[in-house]
Amino acid sequence: MPANDMPWWRWRTNVRSALHMLSDPVFQQECWLAGQPGYGDVTDAVYRLVEDTWLDNWSAEKYVGTIFRDSQEAALVDVAVLRVLRIMHQAGADAPVSAYLEHHGWPEAVRAAREAHVRLATNDGEDPDIPPRTLEVLAIMTQAV
Repeated sequence: MPANDMPWWRWRTNVRSALHMLSDPVFQQECWLAGQPGYGDVTDAVYRLVEDTWLDNWSAEKYVGTIFRDSQEAALVDVAVLRVLRIMHQAGADAPVSAYLEHHGWPEAVRAAREAHVRLATNDGEDPDIPPRTLEVLAIMTQAV
């Protein structure tokens, strides 16, 4: 099923984008660490993950049927959010990308984001292994028609 069959598909698209970037170590090295323009940084990804959803304040379970298809998606997203936010709070929101990537908990955060990303992408009928889209493409995908 395409992502836009969900009532709040724009939020789903932003959450998926964040999880995709947070789950891809090669992308993180080649884009974030290298400072490649067009993808933002780790703080931008965390912001997209929790911006409209407030997943930093409550469970993704609240959004089953609107952003998430089922409780399994919500549970995987909750784990990823908690892992990533713990690192952000320890490293600092304005920390350089290297502070995140070198954090002892980063591999577990990446694994949790990967599990959530794969589940959401697969449920949307998309290949979870394609490279993350640029923020410009994301903006085009989520613009109101």
